[in-house]
Amino acid sequence: MEVYTVTVATGTSEYSGTNNYIYVTLVGEKGESERTVLDNPGLDFCRGAVDKYKVTSPLHLGSLLLVRLEKQKYWLEDNWFCRYVTVEPPGGDKVLTFPCYRWLIGDVTVEIREGTAKTQRDDSLPQLLEHRKTELQERQKIYRWVTWAPGIPRCIDAATEADLPQDVRFDNEKRSDFEHSLKYALLELSLKKLAIRFGKSWCDLDDFKRIFWKLRSPIAEYCMDHWKEDRFFGYQCMNGSNPRMVQRCTKLPENFPVLPNMVRRSMAPRTNLDKELKAGNIYLLDYSIMDGVPCNTINGKLQYIAAPLCLLYHHPDDGLIPIAIQLDQTPGPDAPIFLPRDPPLAWQLAKMWVRHSEFQVFQVLSHLLRTHLVVEVFCVATLRQLPSVHPIHKLLAPHLRYTLEINCRGRNQLISPTGIFKRVVSTGGDGLLILAQKEYKVLTYRSLQPHFDFLDRGVSQLPNYFYREHSLMLWEAILRFVSGTVSLYYLSDQDVQEDLELQAWIREIVQEGFTDLPKFGLPSNLSTKEELSTLLTMVIFTCTAQHAATNNGQFDWCAWVPNTPCTMRHPPPTDKDAVTMEMIMDTLPDVSQSCVQMAITWHLGRAQPDAIPLGQYTEEYFTEGRAQELIDKFRTELKEIEDHIVRQSEGHELKYLFLLPSRIENSITI
Repeated sequence: MEVYTVTVATGTSEYSGTNNYIYVTLVGEKGESERTVLDNPGLDFCRGAVDKYKVTSPLHLGSLLLVRLEKQKYWLEDNWFCRYVTVEPPGGDKVLTFPCYRWLIGDVTVEIREGTAKTQRDDSLPQLLEHRKTELQERQKIYRWVTWAPGIPRCIDAATEADLPQDVRFDNEKRSDFEHSLKYALLELSLKKLAIRFGKSWCDLDDFKRIFWKLRSPIAEYCMDHWKEDRFFGYQCMNGSNPRMVQRCTKLPENFPVLPNMVRRSMAPRTNLDKELKAGNIYLLDYSIMDGVPCNTINGKLQYIAAPLCLLYHHPDDGLIPIAIQLDQTPGPDAPIFLPRDPPLAWQLAKMWVRHSEFQVFQVLSHLLRTHLVVEVFCVATLRQLPSVHPIHKLLAPHLRYTLEINCRGRNQLISPTGIFKRVVSTGGDGLLILAQKEYKVLTYRSLQPHFDFLDRGVSQLPNYFYREHSLMLWEAILRFVSGTVSLYYLSDQDVQEDLELQAWIREIVQEGFTDLPKFGLPSNLSTKEELSTLLTMVIFTCTAQHAATNNGQFDWCAWVPNTPCTMRHPPPTDKDAVTMEMIMDTLPDVSQSCVQMAITWHLGRAQPDAIPLGQYTEEYFTEGRAQELIDKFRTELKEIEDHIVRQSEGHELKYLFLLPSRIENSITI
C-alpha cells in the first residue's frame, strides 16, 4: 500500500468550518486512491484549521491530477469553505498544492486541480481536458448574462445579492459590517434631522456644520474651511473625486462666448485670453452630457439640473482657477456668463452649480459606469469562459472579489426606482439611467487607459495633477507585472491566438457584455501578447487604482454639502444681481437630503475593515515559483511608489493620498 499525506485547510472567515462528513479521493494517471473519510475526532474542519490525514492507495498513482472532495450531511446541513489541499506523495516527492477557495454546499462532490496554471494547449490527458470542459459548463449554468436596463453594459443575472452563488458573496463579517455601517450612518444623521428641522431648508451656510458631529475627516474639514476659494475649486478638478473632466482648451466653444475683457482681471499681468489659449494655459469643464437629462421629483417637488461650461486658467501664482461659468449649453440672456468679479454670492452660486453637475457625473459616470459596470463585464466573462486552472483566471480572480455582490446591492439599494439616489439626487430615477446611457454610447476602450485619457484631454503637462502622476506610475507597475505573467504562459503571439478559451473570453466580453457599442474599440479576438497584457492591465487598473480615485474620496469632497451638492431645489439663476443668501439656501439640499448625502458618502467612501491592498494576494492561486517571484517584484514596486507619494506629499497642506497602494483595494468591494 502507498501512503499519501493530505493536508486540508479550512477558511478563516466566520462559519467557514463544518461538522459534516468530508471524504477525499486522490486521482492520478494510474488510478485512484481509496475513498477516505477525513476524521480526527473533535479537531476537523474548524474555522482556520489546517488538518493532516493519511490516505492510502493500493498502487502508486503516478502524477496526481485531481483531488476529489465530497461533503455529506451529518446531523444538520453545515456548509464548508475549503482554502486548499496539499498532497505529499510517498517517498518524499514534492508536495503538491491544490487551490480550492470555494464553498461546498449540501451533499456535493468537487474535483480540484493541482495549482500549476495551464492553458488548454498545456493539457493533453483526456481526463484533464474533460475537467476543464465540465467546470465551464457548470459555471455557465450558474453565471448568466442579463440586461438590467438597455443602453448600459450587461450584468450578472441576479435580482438581488441573495440570488448569487455563495462563492461570489460577501463573507459573513463583510456582510455584517456593510449593513451595520449603512444603518449606523443613516441613524446617526436621522437623529440630526430630527434634532434640526426635518425636511426644511438650512438658514445659512454655517448651519451645515451641525451635521459634522461624528462623521468627519481631515479633508472634509479642510473643504469646509476652504470651499469658497477659487484655487480650491481648481484643485478639485485635478485631484478631487472626479479628476477626469478637466481638458485643455485651445479654442473657445462657439456656445461659450467669453470675451477677453471679461476675464482680464483674473489673469497674470501682461497677458490676455488669446495668449493664454495659445500657451496652453486655458482649460475647460464641459458638462454637456447633462443637457436634456430629466430631473428627479423628491417628495412631490421637482429638482433641477444644469449643463454648465466652466473655463479655467492656470495662473502662475494661484494654480488652476475658474475664470468664467455659463450654466447652460445655449448662450443668451437667460444664461449669463458668471465671472469672479461678479457679486460674491452670484459667483459662489455659479460654482455650486458646477459642483452639483460634478456630483452627478462623478457618481453615475466616473464611478458607477466606468468602474463598477465595466469591471462586472470582465467578471462574468471570466467566470463563464476561463476554468480555474487557466493563468488568466488565476491572475484576475483576486481583482474580481465581491464585485458581483456590491453591484447587485448597488442596483437595488442605490440606483433602483426606490433606491437612495431616487430619494436625494437630482438625477435619481429616469435621469440617472439616461445619463449613463448617454455616456455608454461614447465610451471607448482607449479612454479607460490613463495615458491615452490624459493625452486626449491635453492635460499631460498640467502642473500639480497628482492623480495623473500617480495613475501613470501605477499603470506602468501593473503593466510590468501583467506582461511578465503573460510571458510565463504564452511564449509567442501564436499561443495567444490559439488559446480557444481565451478567445471565447474576449468574444463574450465584446459581444455579450459590451453590446450595442460599435465604437468601443476593443476587438473580439486577441492577436498578440501585447494586446492581452494591455487589456488585463486596464482591467486590474480599473478595479483598483481607478476605483480608488473615484470612490475613496467621496466623503472627503461631499461631506461639506455646499461644496458638492447632490441636488438643487431651484433652477439656475438667470440674473446675477438677484442672487441672495436666501435663494442659495432654498436651492441647496434641505436638511434631510444633506443628512442622507453625508451618510451615504461616508458609508461608501470609508476604508473597508477587510480590505486587501493592491498586490497582496491572500489567496494563493498561483503556486509556481516563477509566478510568485513576479508577485514579489510587483509588491516591491508598489512599495517604491508608496514611498514616493509619501515623500511628495510632505509639506503639502492638502495631501493627495488616494492612490497610495496601501489604500487601494485589490478589487471593487464597495
